[in-house]
Amino acid sequence: MAFYSRIFDFELRGKSEGMAFIDLGDQFLALQKGRRQPADDNRHLGLVVDDKEAVRKALAEAGVEILPGPFFDFLDPWGNRIKIVAYENVQFSKAPNVLRGMNLAHLSKNPQALHELAEKGMSP
Repeated sequence: MAFYSRIFDFELRGKSEGMAFIDLGDQFLALQKGRRQPADDNRHLGLVVDDKEAVRKALAEAGVEILPGPFFDFLDPWGNRIKIVAYENVQFSKAPNVLRGMNLAHLSKNPQALHELAEKGMSP
């Protein structure tokens, strides 16, 4: 919890022995104390954010290195690979009422995401 609170704004939904449940905007994560195992470069958790630069700054302030490569990935202290994706770049869309409720009504999609949505018949 201490590590993630340095990087992201979230609400603690609840916690129990070895588990924490957090809300990140309209995303929900259950964090659980896990088993010991080596890192896996292919396994990752993708988080959609409204401001990638704010995450980049928080990571720098926390002393966390961004992994080399074409994506915005980092490892948490337990070896979990976290992929940061901007809302504008993903196909899924938040409903207008959700965006308003999160004070994010100004967010939009980039042309590639709009094209992908149109191809699936899901244009906003």
